[in-house]
Amino acid sequence: MNKEKIGGLQLFYLMAGYVLGTAIILGLGLDSKQDAWIFITIGMLSSLILMAVYTQLASYYPGDSLVQMLPKIIGKYLSYPVIVLYILHFTYSAARAGRELGDLIVTTILSETPIIVVIGSFMLLIIYCLRGGVETLGRMAEIIFPVYIFSLILIWVLLFSVDQFDIKNLTPILGRGVKPLLKQTFPVAVNFPFGETIVIMMLFPFLKKQQYARRIGMSILLVGGILLTINSIMMISVLGPEIYSHDIFTLLSATQMVSVADFLERFDALVILMMVAGVFFKVGAFLFGAAVGISQLFKLKQTRSVLLGLGSIVPPLSLITASSYVEHLEFGFKVYVPYVHTLLQIIMPILFLGIAFIRKKMGHI
Repeated sequence: MNKEKIGGLQLFYLMAGYVLGTAIILGLGLDSKQDAWIFITIGMLSSLILMAVYTQLASYYPGDSLVQMLPKIIGKYLSYPVIVLYILHFTYSAARAGRELGDLIVTTILSETPIIVVIGSFMLLIIYCLRGGVETLGRMAEIIFPVYIFSLILIWVLLFSVDQFDIKNLTPILGRGVKPLLKQTFPVAVNFPFGETIVIMMLFPFLKKQQYARRIGMSILLVGGILLTINSIMMISVLGPEIYSHDIFTLLSATQMVSVADFLERFDALVILMMVAGVFFKVGAFLFGAAVGISQLFKLKQTRSVLLGLGSIVPPLSLITASSYVEHLEFGFKVYVPYVHTLLQIIMPILFLGIAFIRKKMGHI
């Protein structure tokens, strides 16, 4: 299964798009208001430590995915429930991203279409791509990501034409002090979206040049974090801190205000296309990670049948976990991100690295 390989630049495109994913549409640090850009910057810089943990584990066990290295770190039997937890995490996270896309599409352009149809159709596209293997996923990222970035920069340029644009909306900086901001930042800013890059540990074995894993990982976080920071500055400048803190789709709301000479309007369609591309990166990586994990856990020779199974599970799962989009967001940011993400993306990887370090010192690696 590991015969397929992905280039370093392809992995960068895929995971940078993954970091931007839904985060750039939904907005980050809403409770921080005008300090949201500081919230994101702190999260980005802190997550570099996490990426160092992930890549160090990969260097201790070259050629192994997270699922393959866990039995070597904590033992065969203890690793089984932990592996299942990560597979469930990847699957549920894919369902959450699909739900966010479905709600955006149904709210904006397909209001008469059942949300399950939107999510199901998108899932068919994802599964069709993933069945081609990691190389197909990498090539898709190579095509989509440059267009995605061009569209994002175009929207930023257009936002300068909005009458309400005012850089003074970013003041007062740290108006409520440093302590309240830090309380809001940890662990949420680290966990979402930066900590979710733990899925890259399922992709490292497919990387052509393993020696560049850390460089690629750090670049993904830095580029993704800088783009998210710039985006939050633009959103706050256009919408103001109060609207920014309460709006569900911040980028969409800001883009709808663009009107060039009363002629060029309706750029919100571009945002929706960006959301589709962003969720493609995110769901694609999560589902691929889950499928590879299941295949390796049960020693299957291929992932195609596993992907079909996951593809049929994710659409209904995205709907049954929350009765409304507001409930979906509330559960995510008040329960799943601060607790489940913290356990699986911060605490346990650091623990794994500590054990692996001791085993290496004892000559067991």
